[in-house]
Amino acid sequence: MNNSRFVAWMTWALILGMIWTVVSRVSSDQPQAQPGAVAKEGFAAPDFTLDLLGGDKVSLSDLRGKVVLVNFWTSWCPPCRLEMPAIEKTYRSYKDIGFMVIGLNLTAQDSEQAAAGFVKEVGVTFPIALDRDNAVGNLYRVTALPTSYFIDRNGVIRSVIVGGPMSEALIQSKVEELLREGE
Repeated sequence: MNNSRFVAWMTWALILGMIWTVVSRVSSDQPQAQPGAVAKEGFAAPDFTLDLLGGDKVSLSDLRGKVVLVNFWTSWCPPCRLEMPAIEKTYRSYKDIGFMVIGLNLTAQDSEQAAAGFVKEVGVTFPIALDRDNAVGNLYRVTALPTSYFIDRNGVIRSVIVGGPMSEALIQSKVEELLREGE
C-alpha cells in the first residue's frame, strides 16, 4: 500500500513538472532589434541603437567594417571595474587601425550618474551606451557581468567572454587576431 502511494505521488509530481516546464518557458516576445537574432559565436551580432552617455546615439550596424568589442557592465560590478582600464588601454592602442569599443552600461541595473562618475574616474574615452530598459541586455541574453562580445568586421560574433575581469593580454590577443583577418 505504501509503495503504491509513492508511485502515485511520483506520477503526479512528474505530470506537474511537465506542466510547469511548458508554462514557465521563456516567451518568444523578448525584446529584439532584429527578428530571429541570436547573440552567440558564429552568428551575426543583433543590431541595436542606444543613447550615449553625454548625448548622441550609437548603432552597432554603423560600425560594420571595424572590429568591435561590446562590453556589458555596471559601475557596481567589481570585475567590470577591474577590467575597464585594460579595455581602455587596448582601445587607445588600436582605435586608429579599425578597433571600436562600446561600453554598454546596463543602466536599468545601475544609474547614469554612477556610470558617468566611474567613466570619469577611469578616464574612459570610448562610447558608453545606456541600456535604460535592459532591452539589449535581454536581446544578448546577458546573465553575468561583465560579458564581452568580440565582433569581426563583418558583424559576426567571434568570441564571447562571460565573467571577468579580462586581462589586457586576453583583450589584445582577441583584437589583434580579428584585425589581422581584415588585412
